[in-house]
Amino acid sequence: MLKKITKGLSSLFIASTLFSTFSYSGDAVAGKISYAVCAACHGVNGEGNKLTHAPRLAGQNEWYLTASLKKFKTNERGYHSKDMYGMQMKGMVATLPNAKSINDVVAYIATLKTEISIDTIKGDVAKGKALFMICSSCHSPDGSGNEAMSAPKINGQHGWYINDQLKAFKTGLRGTQKADATGAQMVGMAATLVDNQAIADVTAYIQTLK
Repeated sequence: MLKKITKGLSSLFIASTLFSTFSYSGDAVAGKISYAVCAACHGVNGEGNKLTHAPRLAGQNEWYLTASLKKFKTNERGYHSKDMYGMQMKGMVATLPNAKSINDVVAYIATLKTEISIDTIKGDVAKGKALFMICSSCHSPDGSGNEAMSAPKINGQHGWYINDQLKAFKTGLRGTQKADATGAQMVGMAATLVDNQAIADVTAYIQTLK
């Protein structure tokens, strides 16, 4: 498994250079208009909402938001018939007609500020810390993310969302499209978490990161 992960990291680094050439600058004023649709689920301040299964957007890295929206556009995310929320997001992204509109809405999201909420995912933090050693090679030890590895910021994200996404990677609801190199990498990483308790443990540890 570790050999596969190491090989995958090398491929991921090569693939990530494609993202590094993408411009993330946009018009926040124009993006605010587009964000009105997003706000219905993600909140006016990008705080996220468990009821709509919408993650926190405020504070997330701009490059990652851009890449994620593009994945929904190209059917790399939201493709699985059982991924109800992913399919819903794919429909929402359809309201963004081109790269400029994506850049604009991301520029607006970058202006949003919201307090970090404390989640209630229960797990063994000490065990989660040990499991996070592998995660930190991409997401950074403090969970701040790493653009070179195409790994998003995960500190400050809702625990319930992290927990659910790890399960999605583990069950194939996410990351199994052939073109999704970074998603495939996460499928491999999620496989190192042997059960739901391990997922809860690493999530509990991530919730302690700042």
